[in-house]
Amino acid sequence: MDANTSSSQNSSQTPSSCFSSPPGSSIFAVFTVTNLLLLLPLSTFILGFGFLRWRKQRPAAMNPLDVFTFHMVVMELFGMSSSVTCFTGAYKNHQNMVKVGCNMFAITSCVKMFFHVLTCMERYMAVVHPLTYRNLSKSGGVMIRNICVGFVWFLLAGLIALRLQMGNNFNMILFFCNLVLSLIVSSFCNISVVRVLNRAGPGEEGANAGKTDTLKQKALVTITAIMAVLLVRFSGNLICLSLGSSHVLSSYDTCVVLTSGVWFCLPSSYVLPLLFLHRAEKLPCLKYNKN
Repeated sequence: MDANTSSSQNSSQTPSSCFSSPPGSSIFAVFTVTNLLLLLPLSTFILGFGFLRWRKQRPAAMNPLDVFTFHMVVMELFGMSSSVTCFTGAYKNHQNMVKVGCNMFAITSCVKMFFHVLTCMERYMAVVHPLTYRNLSKSGGVMIRNICVGFVWFLLAGLIALRLQMGNNFNMILFFCNLVLSLIVSSFCNISVVRVLNRAGPGEEGANAGKTDTLKQKALVTITAIMAVLLVRFSGNLICLSLGSSHVLSSYDTCVVLTSGVWFCLPSSYVLPLLFLHRAEKLPCLKYNKN
């Protein structure tokens, strides 16, 4: 497409249509291959490690954070298959494959953020409301966790079906609404944990204080890491969308900018798996005290 295309044509460009253009398809192809090379082995290892751990203990005894991570990894695999479908459709110039693959990838990319939200809320409850959290852990907690996880998967299926009835802006509106909601929840959880970090609560006196402070600090690290990657994702995509919607870029440059926004999704895809490996003391770059 000519670099001197009019501004009216530039404004009609959308991320979905850019995936079929030469610059957009090339950028998305590199993104897809990068995900396959990095995230696929990581996801496979986590699911395998989690399965072995599940066989050794009762499902009810599993850490809720691990459960959220396992489900997000499965959703990531679904998103990777969707991105491969989109890339294959662009390579074969098959518009239906591009439409199906890109829409499923976009919606999956939105919905998986709810597992970030659930992780933050779980840590928030453990630190800010420890007595309630312990009571729920003994009775009802597993059921609530399973209902939340089931709702996320139900939401994914419902939004994919709803996308067939909506316009081209549906994905973008859904993406930013979910991202803003996730940032609000993670920020609230972060501030709440910071407020109680140095304040002793019920049952935290004496010998229990040191252990409780360590748990609070770990919760703060988890929530802060999630909030940071969501902030990177929000700011990066907002900049790309703002530049792509301006009238100063050619159609070629507009597609390059809009499609490049997918790279800001990578950190949020890796944060829960890496935190899981850190809890399991499996990160190769860190040394753990075996004692």
